Order: sequence, then structure tokens, then C-alpha cells
Amino acid sequence: MAIRKLKPRTPATRFYSVSTFEEITKGEPEKQLLQPLKKSGGRNNLGRITSRHRGGGHKRQYRLIDFKREKRIPGRITAIEYDPNRSSRIALVQYPDGDKRYILAPDGLKVGQIIQSGPEAEVLTGNAMPLTNIPVGTFVHNVEIVPGKGGQMGRSAGNSLQLMAKEGDFATLKLPSGEVRKTSLQCFATVGVVGNLDHENISLGKAGRSRWLGIRPQTRGMAMNPVDHPMGGGEGRSKSGGGWQHPESPWGQYAKGLKTRKRKRQSNKYIVKRRK
Repeated sequence: MAIRKLKPRTPATRFYSVSTFEEITKGEPEKQLLQPLKKSGGRNNLGRITSRHRGGGHKRQYRLIDFKREKRIPGRITAIEYDPNRSSRIALVQYPDGDKRYILAPDGLKVGQIIQSGPEAEVLTGNAMPLTNIPVGTFVHNVEIVPGKGGQMGRSAGNSLQLMAKEGDFATLKLPSGEVRKTSLQCFATVGVVGNLDHENISLGKAGRSRWLGIRPQTRGMAMNPVDHPMGGGEGRSKSGGGWQHPESPWGQYAKGLKTRKRKRQSNKYIVKRRK
């Protein structure tokens, strides 16, 4: 999980860094766990762009990940693999009945290790169980919001949630953002921190590498003409002709400080403390 910096033999590699991939034990993915992945290019079902600056990128196949962890028999880790669709690594689990599944690979998971899911599982890295069975203070990932729906919180590289308290039918969790929220004690969570901790330290190094990821260039609003953007126009770097103007989107929505969360959102009652 270390980072390798390239020698600056070209201008592109001067700031270029890549993962060493030393934890990966298998190159080819499991064919039975692959699915086609169609690119949207940021367009909706009408063909209109609803998410700008998307398109292109390398062709990928989706790896089916077991976020629910509903298999109740012990399984053995047979490989740690690279997944182009996420920042974390994935682990291939082989079960005694011949079934194979991918799970998110937590930090410290080794090939040959036995993992288990269910209320009877031990509190060990890689094991999944209801929050009611996990001791207070433990770091968990792949946490469910709705019991039985599958993990939705804490899934990217280096992420984890800390179990702060248990009270009544709810567990209090501290999220990576600093938000503290309640979740049902019946929700499943996996013990440990998501692996590939050094992912955040990788430097893309050149514009082309963003294009490989399907990220297209973005033009600043201030660099546009008034007809194209509310912040465009003016001689030099002006904020709308020399006066101060709040940063906003092309459609006039404020970009800094505007709260966009719905006031009547059903899950608001479960948030104990807002993120910083």
C-alpha cells in the first residue's frame, strides 16, 4: 500500500505517483463475478447532460461486491485484487459450498484468512455482524443504514466509522466527515478500516490521467463571457465588472455556504451532530 514516485524523465512524470500494488495477489478478475458497465457520459435518459465534465475514460467491467454479507458460513480469502471502479481493494472469498464472492478488503486482511458473517462471528478484522454485537469504540466500515439493504457508509479507501455508543434500539456512529448519527443496532457492519490507506496521497501528475478516469476539463466561470456564466465578463479578473459577487453556478445557485439539504428529510432526526 506504499506510494511509488516516478523519476522525472518527462514533464508528465515530474509530479506523477502510483500505488505499488504490493498487496495484490491476483491479476485477472473472477469471470463469474463480472458485469458489463455502460458509460453515461453524464447524460440522463433523455440524452441531456445533467452531470458536467464526464465522458471518455478507460473501458471497465463492474465487479459484483457482496455489500450485504448475508452468507452465514465461514469463508477463506483466496486473493486480494484491484478494482477499477473504486479506491479500495477487493478480496475474493471462497466458501465451502463452492460459492465465490467479492468483499471490500479491510486493512490487514491476508490471503488464507478465514472470515465469517453473522451474530455468532468473532470481533475480528473482516468479520461482519450486527452493531449490537460490536464493542463500543470499535472502528467499522461497510455499515448499513437500513437493516438488510447492504452497506452504504464507509466504503472508500482508508475510511472507517467509530461506534461511539449504544442506547435503546440505536447505535451512535461517528462518520469520517465528523457527523455523528444514529443507526439501528440490527444494521450489519464489518470490523476494521477499509484498506489502501495511501490512496489519498496519490498525485495524478498530468491532465491525461484525469481523462483515463473519465473526468473531462472544467472551465472557470470567471474565464467565460457574461452570456455563458453569471460570473463571466469584465476587463481582467473581475468579479462582475469590478464589484464583489458571490461564487455561483451557471444557473445562479450559490456555490459556497448555501445549505442544500432538505429541511423535511426523513433521516434528519437520526443526525445527532452535523459535519464540520
